[in-house]
Amino acid sequence: MPWRRLFLKLDDDLSREALTNVSEKVNLKTLSVSMAGSVACVAHIDGPHLHVASVGDCQAVLGVLSDTDTWTAKKISIEHNTDNQVEVNRILDEHPASERDTVIRMERLLGQLAPLRAFGDFRYKWSKQTLQNSVVPKFGEQVLAPNYHTPPYLTARPEIIHHRLTPRDRFLVIASDGLWDLVSPLQVVRLVGEHMSGKVTLSPLRLPRKDMTLDEINDLLLQRRKGLAKKPVDRNAATHLLRHALGGTEYGVEHTKISQLLSMSQEVVRLFRDDITISVVFFDSEYLRHCPL
Repeated sequence: MPWRRLFLKLDDDLSREALTNVSEKVNLKTLSVSMAGSVACVAHIDGPHLHVASVGDCQAVLGVLSDTDTWTAKKISIEHNTDNQVEVNRILDEHPASERDTVIRMERLLGQLAPLRAFGDFRYKWSKQTLQNSVVPKFGEQVLAPNYHTPPYLTARPEIIHHRLTPRDRFLVIASDGLWDLVSPLQVVRLVGEHMSGKVTLSPLRLPRKDMTLDEINDLLLQRRKGLAKKPVDRNAATHLLRHALGGTEYGVEHTKISQLLSMSQEVVRLFRDDITISVVFFDSEYLRHCPL
């Protein structure tokens, strides 16, 4: 799969666009945007084959229903931050020994950036001469990170994980670190699992087959009755996760807490929460049970 080449090609295209005709006013906005960056986590599903490519500190987690009908969380992405010692060692090995104390400082790249891989953020990739000639005259010396000696320090090269889906794999949650800062992978999986159980009560009961026996109908009604205890406010599983992440307490969801976190000004909100992006993908267990290898 050419994902590594495609990720790097995209990042290179962004770099080239930002540096094209930097003297023109129309390109100042593009150059400004190039000083910011983005992490990414991408999933590709082909039959039972799941590939996940990650750059930065997003996470992808599988919700797996065990043989005992309990939920487990399986991480299928690699986080690129200072919690990952392999990643820290990679960066240290790519720079001279004289920089070992400055490349990673205060658990950040050059003491500034939390994710250790990202798209953009070219202030950590371009040569010092390029920054001084093209960026500093427009945005000032502050764009130069301290101890910036042997760039690039940052890459958009992804790490890719393959997983063969089984009927026990029920869903995939991909989210930015803003979610995982507030709730653990297992909590996320349990919340989505509860949402799946309770969601059946949001729609009128419909028999899946016309030839169902009374015992089968009774089992269906019992399942629906159990779901009533978990009836969710939200139809959407991602919204359900967001509600619990922002408002969750020991006693349930506190909506005043959600309101406070969502109404804070941009100047102070990052002190309490990071940006949160969530995608939830559900799998067809019957298809996975019968699909070929």
